[in-house]
Amino acid sequence: MAKATRLDDLNPDGIRIVVNWEGMVVGASVFVPCVNTSKLKLQLKNIEKLKGWNLKATPKIENQQFGVRIWRTT
Repeated sequence: MAKATRLDDLNPDGIRIVVNWEGMVVGASVFVPCVNTSKLKLQLKNIEKLKGWNLKATPKIENQQFGVRIWRTT
């Protein structure tokens, strides 16, 4: 049985991505492989509002995969 989607899950390309937001301290980062970076950035704005954080997101290629590196800045 599939797990229920949480409010802070990401799905920029239609595939559920679970980020351990609770373990993300200021200065930490995570790479999210995806193609639809615009949709991901919109989802991150919702995460910022939900958690009261500031996030920085930069599209990148890492390990030959395109995606977005996300940093928690506050």
